[in-house]
Amino acid sequence: MAASPPRREAVPARHLARITDLALAVLTLVFFVAVALATGVHNPWSGPIPLGLFLGALLLVRRRWPMTVLLLSIGGVIVYHLTGHWSPAGWIWPAAVAYFTAATTPHVRWAAAAGLAQLVHSAIDFRLVLDLNPSRYLVHVAGEGLLLAILIVAGRSYAAASRRREQLREADDRARVAEERLRVSHEVHDVIAHTLAVVGVQLNVAADTLEEDPAAAAAALSLAKDVRNRAMADLRSLIAILRDGPEGTAPQADLASLDTLVADARAAGLEVTFEEHGDRAAVTAIPAIAVHRVVQESLANTLKHAEASEVTVTIGYGPRSIVVEITDDGRGASGAGAGTAGHGLAGMRERVSALGGAFTAGPAPGGGFAVRAEIPVAGGSTA
Repeated sequence: MAASPPRREAVPARHLARITDLALAVLTLVFFVAVALATGVHNPWSGPIPLGLFLGALLLVRRRWPMTVLLLSIGGVIVYHLTGHWSPAGWIWPAAVAYFTAATTPHVRWAAAAGLAQLVHSAIDFRLVLDLNPSRYLVHVAGEGLLLAILIVAGRSYAAASRRREQLREADDRARVAEERLRVSHEVHDVIAHTLAVVGVQLNVAADTLEEDPAAAAAALSLAKDVRNRAMADLRSLIAILRDGPEGTAPQADLASLDTLVADARAAGLEVTFEEHGDRAAVTAIPAIAVHRVVQESLANTLKHAEASEVTVTIGYGPRSIVVEITDDGRGASGAGAGTAGHGLAGMRERVSALGGAFTAGPAPGGGFAVRAEIPVAGGSTA
């Protein structure tokens, strides 16, 4: 199956990311300026507002250049202090979002190193307080260090959670691909089994009547050719799925093809009684494919293994489920047919069970072999 295209971020997610970055930029500006005003800064335009605008603007590109944003943010805070401005918000907090973002990248060690360097610079810059108020100095330095550690740990935790979510998404994608492969293998088996059964019977007819009745032999060969052409069309659709992935063209099997299956079986020599009850047109695609494949596989098994002359196909389309019953007058499970058709029966059972339905197959009470499938429709239940 073709490789999946690279995962692209959904448009709503990109919009949410932009809104989040804008909100963080505004919060950085507002909080930094508000703290400055609350602690006695009389002219915020001389320092806090320009620094807040600078730090906020950097956050708008933090996802694209996280380390660059962090280094520029640290540089802005240092220049702010070196020019004689006092920061009531400390050294680490103004660059908190930049630290967190950098910690989510593989460059977390460089982010931690830059943070330690900033902490050392902060401790040296605040050293005058050490002699006057040692407790305040320790609280300041320890608080800055604790904040830095929290930001680094939070960033790493967020990155690990993001990787885990991505791994779960990839595992889910692989499971869907495997499920699709299994479904396509069932489709291929059903198409080939039905085709070989009908074509085999027609070739036997042609071989037996070639000399005595050339017209009958020609008709049998013509029918075998038609069945083969239809099978090739089905196989081309399935190959397209394998080539293009699960989003490719779906198989063409549907309820409209049931009449063709019955006609093929009759042409192969079976006396087929086909009865339907309910509204066929109301059935959606997924259960319709399942019904088609159950009938197809059952008729193929009857032709190949049962040595039957008559088969009855009854389908009831109900509001909650579809009931499919196929009964023939062949050997049932007493002969080789049971073992030989085992793979086909297992495939039908898996297909019906996957839809939440019930499947049974075995000797019929009056002789022969019976298959019964109860398939839920949308919103229905077999209960």
